[in-house]
Amino acid sequence: MDATGHTEQENVGDREPVLDVVDRVCESCFGLFMALTFVGTVSAVGAGADAGHKMFYTALGCNLAWGLADAVMFLVRTLVARGRRVTLAHSVRGQPNAAAGVRTLRDAMAAWLRPLIGDTELESIRRRLGARPDLPQRAVFVRDDFTAAAAIFVLVVAATFPVALPFVLFANVPTALIVSRVLTIAMLFGSGMALGHYAGFRGWQAGLAMAAVGVLLTVAIIALGG
Repeated sequence: MDATGHTEQENVGDREPVLDVVDRVCESCFGLFMALTFVGTVSAVGAGADAGHKMFYTALGCNLAWGLADAVMFLVRTLVARGRRVTLAHSVRGQPNAAAGVRTLRDAMAAWLRPLIGDTELESIRRRLGARPDLPQRAVFVRDDFTAAAAIFVLVVAATFPVALPFVLFANVPTALIVSRVLTIAMLFGSGMALGHYAGFRGWQAGLAMAAVGVLLTVAIIALGG
């Protein structure tokens, strides 16, 4: 898929993942925190034999709704961003001369990138845009967009189970609460390690930092009545 969202014929082995590491980890963390919010209010569910099941289904329902909303907003964000790129491409092609086209490209660049790319490189991009016969007239969805949206939904919903499933597996709610929080912190540590490796930080330090965020959040939830 190119910058405008046009899909070219390519080898299966050359295809990029529909979600990068940051997307996958962050969506999982969003699901964890959403589930943790409901798990933290377990004392409000009340006593009874079905308290754990109520907690599980409440957290699952929350993340089903959040996963759906997040997936839909991903599609909206993707289409808007792609539409902006298509509009820019047509704007560059419609300029009366090369200098104006280069200026349009430079104005659209991020501020930190402008000093790194000269007019020669931008002119090369402008010429390639002008030579493309397959530039779409408007932004459209492609198959990978829906695959990515489905992956987001699955990641958010799947994050419910390590946090909420102990309330189904353990009859004693306080025990289930401890197991749930331990699993949550362990998953946050793993998520932090993944982000740390991706960003070039020390994995264990990033893992500890993310786990610390989880501990602080858990303490805050308990203090607020969880």
